[in-house]
Amino acid sequence: MASGNAGYGIEYQAVSGFSNRDVGAVFLKGTTLEPKLGNKPERVMETASGLLNSIGLQNPGAHAVIKDYLPKLDLSQSQFIINVSGSSIEEYAEVVRLFDQTDLPAIEVNISCPNVKKGGAAFGNDPDMAAKVVEACRANTTKPLIVKLSPNQTDIAEGARRVIDAGADMLSAINTLMGMQIDIHSARPTLGNNQGGLSGPAIKPVALLKVHQVYQVAKQYNVPIIGLGGIASADDAIEFLLAGASMVAVGTAMAKDPLLVKKINQGIEKYMARYGYQSVAEMTGKLILNTDTVLCG
Repeated sequence: MASGNAGYGIEYQAVSGFSNRDVGAVFLKGTTLEPKLGNKPERVMETASGLLNSIGLQNPGAHAVIKDYLPKLDLSQSQFIINVSGSSIEEYAEVVRLFDQTDLPAIEVNISCPNVKKGGAAFGNDPDMAAKVVEACRANTTKPLIVKLSPNQTDIAEGARRVIDAGADMLSAINTLMGMQIDIHSARPTLGNNQGGLSGPAIKPVALLKVHQVYQVAKQYNVPIIGLGGIASADDAIEFLLAGASMVAVGTAMAKDPLLVKKINQGIEKYMARYGYQSVAEMTGKLILNTDTVLCG
């Protein structure tokens, strides 16, 4: 369950039939050092085959998450992974230091949020800054570091290489694409922040290409990829595995079907049985490109 969609791991438990035990991992909501109110409304708008969101990393702050939210989690149910963000390198490093002292098994570093005015995409779209953020985070934890990559950078493969060299143990690809929606009657953007992150099925073709590009670098380092971006079915998830992902994450589609992750896992199992795969790992990167064709990007 992708960060930003699963809250702090307890919200979905109110849904009948849902269990965190059916989920390989739950990525908790993006958290900063101090509390953030987020962006002014409107924050979420539906688009053709997707959602535009401009939440602005609203969260109660790292200290409150550690004190008030983490104790409510049953850590035996799944792998709960915190997503951290900041408006400076020092803030990223401090938030990572705080969560290093918890029982959570890993930390996801969000350097690619397109709807905050400071930090976020400003780091993720600059390979030098991204590397500095990851290096500072790496110095403050021994836990596995997962770096969430921005699809809006010029060369995502080079960006992946830089953060791996800086200490990333795993990559998430991709975060949302920058987008805008306009109300033609008022001639104003529908989002209070003017722009936001586009997610959902509309971005899946872009996400697949980016994952495959990142895979060309990551496989040289034996660094796994979590693929995400528009996954709404088992078939979608399988495409990401074939493109180079070792795992997949689901976000926007869970708003429509909170039980989707279990269905996707079941669909992957059926596909494996049909084509003779003994493990998901055997599927990673098995994409067969057409010959005499140049894969751009």
